[in-house]
Amino acid sequence: MKDRILDCIGSPADLKVLDDSELEILADEIRREIVASASKTGGHVASSLGAVEIILAVHSLINSPTDRFVFDVGHQAYAHKLITGRLDRFDTLRTFGGVSGFTRPAESEHDVHASGHASDSLSIALGLAKAREIKGTDEKIVALIGDAGLAGGMAFEALNTIGQMQLPMVIILNDNEMSISKNVGALVKHLGALRSSEAYRDVRDSVQYRFESAGKLASSLVGFGRNMKDSLKQFVLPQETMMYEQLGILCTPPVDGHNISELRDILATALEADGPVLMHVVTRKGAGYAPAEADPVRFHGIAAFDIATGADAKKPATAPSYTSVFGKALLEEGCRDKRVVAITAAMRGGTGVEPFFREFPERSIDVGIAEENAVGMAAGLSRGGLKPVVAIYSTFLQRAIDQLIIDNALIETDVVFAIDRAGLVGADGATHHGVFDLVYTRMVPNMRIIAPSDEAELADALHTALHLGGPVAVRYPRGNAQGVDVPDEPRILPFGKGGIRREGDDVALLAWGDMVQTALESADILADRGVQARVVDMRWAKPIDIDAVAHAAETKLVVTLEDGAIAGGVGEEVLHVLSQQGSTTPTLLLGIEDRFVPHGSPADLFRSIGLDAASVAERVLERL
Repeated sequence: MKDRILDCIGSPADLKVLDDSELEILADEIRREIVASASKTGGHVASSLGAVEIILAVHSLINSPTDRFVFDVGHQAYAHKLITGRLDRFDTLRTFGGVSGFTRPAESEHDVHASGHASDSLSIALGLAKAREIKGTDEKIVALIGDAGLAGGMAFEALNTIGQMQLPMVIILNDNEMSISKNVGALVKHLGALRSSEAYRDVRDSVQYRFESAGKLASSLVGFGRNMKDSLKQFVLPQETMMYEQLGILCTPPVDGHNISELRDILATALEADGPVLMHVVTRKGAGYAPAEADPVRFHGIAAFDIATGADAKKPATAPSYTSVFGKALLEEGCRDKRVVAITAAMRGGTGVEPFFREFPERSIDVGIAEENAVGMAAGLSRGGLKPVVAIYSTFLQRAIDQLIIDNALIETDVVFAIDRAGLVGADGATHHGVFDLVYTRMVPNMRIIAPSDEAELADALHTALHLGGPVAVRYPRGNAQGVDVPDEPRILPFGKGGIRREGDDVALLAWGDMVQTALESADILADRGVQARVVDMRWAKPIDIDAVAHAAETKLVVTLEDGAIAGGVGEEVLHVLSQQGSTTPTLLLGIEDRFVPHGSPADLFRSIGLDAASVAERVLERL
């Protein structure tokens, strides 16, 4: 006999036999399951806990997968996973070969798209709505987007087109005042005013009454179509909703996102509208688990933790993280030079810039989830005589390639791109691995790229980049550094030059960044097999150390190691240099093959793609 309602839910269709009180019990069971599983595997706890009632309300009223439920980012979708047939595997969340931490069509027919980056859900939903119109079908379409995601440029572009097309769809705005760091920007102020306005308190009940009493929605509402603006002005909504009215989107007053009954009542009516409706739903990030409610930033994405206290389960690392080393180095650079400005995109904690923000608030800018704006603003700051440092994850900088090229590289702005989470990041998987930044930065004229191999080199690299002039990228991995001492005074690295870390005449291992340590470990294994390997910390991905490549060609085999895509990567540049030098030395390029790498621990992932030390040594021996 099954003790929980959750154990009886095999698909969203099973929710339709539950009443509101039973759905509330199910919500509590789901929260306990999320906390229990994520305490072992880590995960996006706070965001998923905050969206439980929304997900249950939607799935109780639509017919998934025929009807489409689109998630923005997807890190809030754990409840969705638990009611779509993945309960028995949920304890494998984010582990190698286990359940993904984001929605993934290959994993379930109920997952509409491979979400992972914010602000794309409205465009996906609009495309589905247009496809429905062209096919002449009638499926319901619901998009769930957070208030931080709604502030992203792509979401604004979609809203503009949604208002123009007037296709039926429901946008659920999950307003929890958080992205990863605290939300910023004018839209947040707008939503805050809407939450606290007297108009909201005065009309909230009357709006629900009017929705309910309209049945299938009176013709004045159902037929709003192109007359939306006029009909809305006669509708009893707060003045603050005029922003959405001007776009032609019907907006509800704020709804309690943890009240199943209220959510279902208003959503049921919104689903019957013949145009776009935005439901403004107010939630608490981390709802139902006190440690997550108290510290939603830490519980946005957290490693394994103790359920009772919320404390990290793992012992503190002996070496600091690369992110914290960067943050400390940036603060020191800010003390040395008043022209240094820090910019981030909703990632003050994640990128390590929080200490700089506290010390120099007037020189600190968080643009929210708007990477294009961050990189474009950096160009303006540089042209204004300052030295901006854009701290951003590799996977998110992909969203601002045009601004990197046109606004910065073309005119050689003095901007430093601090690219965090370079390489394989682990449990977040394919949408978050930083395996493309070497390619999309190397291809751009005037860009210089430094890939430090330890924390001392990271501090040196930042110092060098700020003194070099022109756009410079400094890329470094997630996780703990090597445990070396960081000198009090950073040095300026020799331009375009690497350094030999180990001598050897049989094979040359040319490595960048975190792969230098892998190369050293591989060299130890090769030495036990009678092969002497030279290990070179190449350090610069652009310009490449031509002398180091020429010296490497004097061995029997030149091997390149990078934790990024081989296609367009630094290994191919080595081939280009060797060809120009007329070298005939055999080569072996090791990196990320032409594929997307799934989620799992970094150790499992590197082993699975043959980039751990043992695999590298074996591949070198085979090639020799």
